[in-house]
Amino acid sequence: MARPDSAIDRTQRDSNYDLLRVYTYYRTLLGSILLLMFQGNLAPTILGNEQPDIFLYTAVGYTALNLITLGLLWRARFQPSDRQSFILLGIDVAALALMMFTSGGAMSGLGYLQLVVIAAAGMLLPSRLAILLAALASIAVIGESLARLWLLSINNQALFSAGTLGALLFVTALSFQYLAHKIRSSNEEALNQARQAEHLQRLAQLIVERMRTGILVLGKSQSIELSNRAAFDLLGSDFPRSEHGAQHLSSVPLLQHAYNQWRQQNHSGSIVAMDALTRNELKINFAPLTPQSDSEILVFVEDNRLITQQAQQLKLASLGRLTASIAHEVRNPLGAISHASQLLGESSELGSGDQRLLQIIDNHSRRVNQIIENVLQLSRRKNAHPEPLELGQWLARFLQEYHSTQPDRHNVTLTLGQPQIPAKFDHGQLHQVLTNLCDNGIRHSLAAGRADVWLEAGVEPRKQQPFIRVIDGGDGIAEEHARHIFEPFFTTESTGSGLGLYICKELCEANQALIHYECTDEGRSCFHIQLPHPDRAF
Repeated sequence: MARPDSAIDRTQRDSNYDLLRVYTYYRTLLGSILLLMFQGNLAPTILGNEQPDIFLYTAVGYTALNLITLGLLWRARFQPSDRQSFILLGIDVAALALMMFTSGGAMSGLGYLQLVVIAAAGMLLPSRLAILLAALASIAVIGESLARLWLLSINNQALFSAGTLGALLFVTALSFQYLAHKIRSSNEEALNQARQAEHLQRLAQLIVERMRTGILVLGKSQSIELSNRAAFDLLGSDFPRSEHGAQHLSSVPLLQHAYNQWRQQNHSGSIVAMDALTRNELKINFAPLTPQSDSEILVFVEDNRLITQQAQQLKLASLGRLTASIAHEVRNPLGAISHASQLLGESSELGSGDQRLLQIIDNHSRRVNQIIENVLQLSRRKNAHPEPLELGQWLARFLQEYHSTQPDRHNVTLTLGQPQIPAKFDHGQLHQVLTNLCDNGIRHSLAAGRADVWLEAGVEPRKQQPFIRVIDGGDGIAEEHARHIFEPFFTTESTGSGLGLYICKELCEANQALIHYECTDEGRSCFHIQLPHPDRAF
């Protein structure tokens, strides 16, 4: 099987073709000039002065052959092999030798035209063929002078000139072979460097395109000149990623707002922005490409949920060490207090006031113990292992199980926006989140006189991300409290630990989901869980 041509081989072949075409122009022009000078009788003592008929036929045939060769090179892009190039150059050597013989031999000066032929051979032919052609040309020149010496008894000066010319032919062949080798080496090195640069550029493009961090480049007039796939995904499906022309920054309002905010902050700091439609929390950083000017700006867009998830893992590691100390330092004394209050409560000598105090001690002991249990549960929680699930079927099984645990206290209904809702979440952690939200919803609904909770699931049409909404029949959350409900230990109830919604938020972030609170048009509380795209999560 033949080895395919490399880029270096193709470049070398193209270079030889261009050089051969230039040389063919030269030989055609040389034959034409010699023929015109002979016909015009411009150098009667040099050109064909001994054998004019042979000189004429040789010049006409040589020029005609050169015109044919030039036509093949020009119209058909004929690329001769080394053997064919050797034959063409050999014809030049023979034709010039014959015209030199008809013009008085080496003393006519026509023999020095052989130097151009041998120089071309040094660049067009391999080393051995170039030396062989130089040897043939030297034999032709010296042989012609020896024949004249023996047959015509000419002086030795012509023989000396022929010997000198023969030596020059070898020197020319070797010199141009060396120069051609250096030129080829330089071309190969330049080609290798260009190919390496192209390879690195292609790698850089692939790396940038496959990065999870969105990257954009803003031009002088706030035009988006470059963007990768991650930027397209993070900023939304209506982000105008044009392949034919730059889009203006104003076509992405979220990015425009972040850019204006960055300029107001004196070009410092990160901007955290929330997409109002998809509820994606994005962290946006701007950096000038050149320190002296901000005409071109590099923009990094990151999913803040991933950053929060990494920070959460570090936080949980520290929390685990802290809770081990809490379990030893707080739980043991708390157990002793609780046990002592129980023993004291068994005494028959206590009055009603003392019994009330013991009840307060017992209630608060249980509350503190519940707080410790929640913190320990949070610290011991395993890493999330998201698995694909069909959300409609999974929620139906969840409700069936949830109804079986509290059959007479509530009415939880499920509404699906479409039959098939693919999603990706840790099954156990999603169960824990929805159980907590449903429990809270039932508790607040009962406080309003009705135990109704609605579960809604569907796919957000803009980014094709699944979502779950938990709506209760309560009176809603006050606006001044709504911004703090996901903070640890924040609660509006005297018996609450303030960790339930915080744990829900942590579990959602561990699965690259986003939970937030909103109020419905009817004034009801709604917890909206935006799940990640099932094909892009983790």
